[in-house]
Amino acid sequence: MNKDSTKQPRRMFLRDAAALPLSVATVRSSVTASQTPNNTAQATSQTNDAGRPAGLIIRQKQPENLEFPFASLDSLITPDHRFYVRSHFPVPQLERRAHRLRIEGAIARPVELSFDDLVKLPSRTLTATLECAGNNRIFLVPAARGVQWELGAVGTAEWTGVPLAAVLEQAGVRPDAVEVVLEGADRGEVSAEPKPAGAINYARSLPLVKALDPDVLLAYRMNNAELTPAHGFPLRVVVPGWYGMASVKWLTRIIVTDRPFSGYYQTTDYTYWERENNQPVQRPLTVMQLKAEIARPAVSEDVAANTVYRMHGAAWSGDSEVARVEVSADGGKTWTAARLIDNAIRYTWRRWEYAWHTPAKPGRHTLMARATDSRGNAQPAKHDPDRGNYMINFVLPVDVEVR
Repeated sequence: MNKDSTKQPRRMFLRDAAALPLSVATVRSSVTASQTPNNTAQATSQTNDAGRPAGLIIRQKQPENLEFPFASLDSLITPDHRFYVRSHFPVPQLERRAHRLRIEGAIARPVELSFDDLVKLPSRTLTATLECAGNNRIFLVPAARGVQWELGAVGTAEWTGVPLAAVLEQAGVRPDAVEVVLEGADRGEVSAEPKPAGAINYARSLPLVKALDPDVLLAYRMNNAELTPAHGFPLRVVVPGWYGMASVKWLTRIIVTDRPFSGYYQTTDYTYWERENNQPVQRPLTVMQLKAEIARPAVSEDVAANTVYRMHGAAWSGDSEVARVEVSADGGKTWTAARLIDNAIRYTWRRWEYAWHTPAKPGRHTLMARATDSRGNAQPAKHDPDRGNYMINFVLPVDVEVR
């Protein structure tokens, strides 16, 4: 990526703002963890030898659940060390040389591939935004169970790997196959009820038609570097457009099945309710929902009065193109179009910005951002209770103080 091109949107903003009668506000360069709604959150500050990401907000220490400080958003690609980490169990200790991927089930012939076997296969690289299905959970009222993510359980990276379809082709999928189960090496006991007895491996399935999508990768590189342990070393799945729970890390086994998979993380957790014939039917989570988030001003940030402030953030959707972002500085009473910084790239967020003329008088103000996609769909104003503590894409209020 050309470094000069990443600076261009900022230059254009400063050019446009310079034409305004008010001066541009000086923006604080960082927001500490204490400025988030969860005052107990801590920010990591150093890279360690174990490959644990630095500069992230600790939402849970064991297993590690670390959040990207969304207020620091300043590029299309999220650096590895700033990319959020979602773990269900402790990170498994795996070696590249000893790693094996087994493919079994409803196939013509069992296959076992070493890491070297995989990297010899034709590879491809694509850019994709991954988001945890529980991102923004901290905004739910009443409080919902689960990791209390604020805005940063999301990130965008360049992923390199082998299409899952190529590996399935080697095994020969039987005509009666319907799903592909992806199992990671991470293993432990589930704490939330209802739960199975004993330890289980993390596993999710994909419908066969999705598994054969050439964009679904068995990835071994992230941002042109080897995967770190926290991000699935040596091999992980990347399912672009779907919530992160589908992108199984530390992949060791693929099971092709002739019936729907009913594992814990497919039918008990990571599910929502869908109305069918006036009855609630439980479904597994899949596609990321349309949303826009505000990076700056951050929650509870102090903003100078009577200035022009660069409000900015990002918007994304799993299966459609973000066509428009609008912002409100009065709690949703009025809306104004923001400028989209990035060109539309499939599976990838689009950053946006808006020159906000801050009020002359001090006071508390509620900022909002909402996205509309190319199909005319817009973010909802309220959370759908049938989604429980997942798929949280209602328009979020960000309260700031003008001083």
